[in-house]
Amino acid sequence: MSMFNPPHPGEIIRDLCIEALDLSVTEASKALGVTRKTLSALLNGRAGVSPEMALRLSKVFGRTPEGWLQLQLQYDLWKAKQRVDISHLKRIEAA
Repeated sequence: MSMFNPPHPGEIIRDLCIEALDLSVTEASKALGVTRKTLSALLNGRAGVSPEMALRLSKVFGRTPEGWLQLQLQYDLWKAKQRVDISHLKRIEAA
C-alpha cells in the first residue's frame, strides 16, 4: 500500500528515537558510532538511511534493518512519483 507524502526517515528518528529518549544529537551519534555531521544530515533530510545505517539504527533503537530501509524506500518512491512523468510510457506485451 502506498503512503501519501510519507515523512523522511530522519523525522521519524528525531521524533520517535532521539526526542522520545531525551537524547542530544551528539549522544545519539556516539551511540550509533557515526559522526554528529552524519546523523545531522540524516535528521535534516539531507541524507537517507543506507543499509549500514539501518543496521546501526536497528541495534541502537530497535526495529529491523529492513523496517528502517522500508521507511526510506517509501519516502524515495513517493518523491520519485512526484517528479517523474511516466504517463507516456507503454507496457511491452509478449508476442
